[in-house]
Amino acid sequence: MNAFKGRHFTGEVVLWVVRWYCRYGVSYRDLEQIMAERGVWVDHATIYRWVQTYAPEMEKRLRWQWRRPTSGSWRVDETYIKVRGKWTHLYQAVDKFGNTIDFYLSFTRNTKAAKRFLGKALRGLKDWEKPHTINTDKAPTYGAAISELKTEGKCAKETEHRQVNYLNKIVEADHSKLKQLIQPVRGFETMKSAYATIKGFEVMRALRKGQAGIFNFTNDILGKARIVERAFGIGPCALAEAMTMLENHLQDAEA
Repeated sequence: MNAFKGRHFTGEVVLWVVRWYCRYGVSYRDLEQIMAERGVWVDHATIYRWVQTYAPEMEKRLRWQWRRPTSGSWRVDETYIKVRGKWTHLYQAVDKFGNTIDFYLSFTRNTKAAKRFLGKALRGLKDWEKPHTINTDKAPTYGAAISELKTEGKCAKETEHRQVNYLNKIVEADHSKLKQLIQPVRGFETMKSAYATIKGFEVMRALRKGQAGIFNFTNDILGKARIVERAFGIGPCALAEAMTMLENHLQDAEA
């Protein structure tokens, strides 16, 4: 199905804008001017609508590619995001190498929210992909949430829950990098728009970290762009690209 049916602009242009906004931390008006310099006249309000539509769709289509934990040692913490003048809670989990595992935006910071987030992070993982250790801060909500998930069989009973503050510095650093992208937004008006935008930020940051690297055939920024384009059916499929690269490699070897 054509995700861009009915759009005045081509899918390539729409994805340029959504990728750049989610990767580089620019405002909608700045991106409007950047596109104008390239001869593409698109209003900042249109860019906003594109981000709200395609950022969560991008996260959904690419999720299976980047969301593969490379370590069973998880770091879990939350930070504050302002939505319509009120603080909300963004839960994040990374592995010990800093790779993004999952995230969740919540109005509340309690056991129910922690359980919902951890359940989301564990969902769909193979047994060997699930954590053997989950490190959190001293908040009692995490311990209660992990215990409930173990009782329900969603988390392995052998999983160790640690509360070592210095181990969470890696996820705290991740928070600060995310907030650098959020700063030009100057606040979100609704929870829906905040979560949609953050989904785009998180998936582009995961690609920037090298997650889904197996699908980056050229191992550069263009390869990361192609990962997104292929997810929306733009350009040749992964197999065709791989065959073309192999043919070129063989021709270079014979030359």
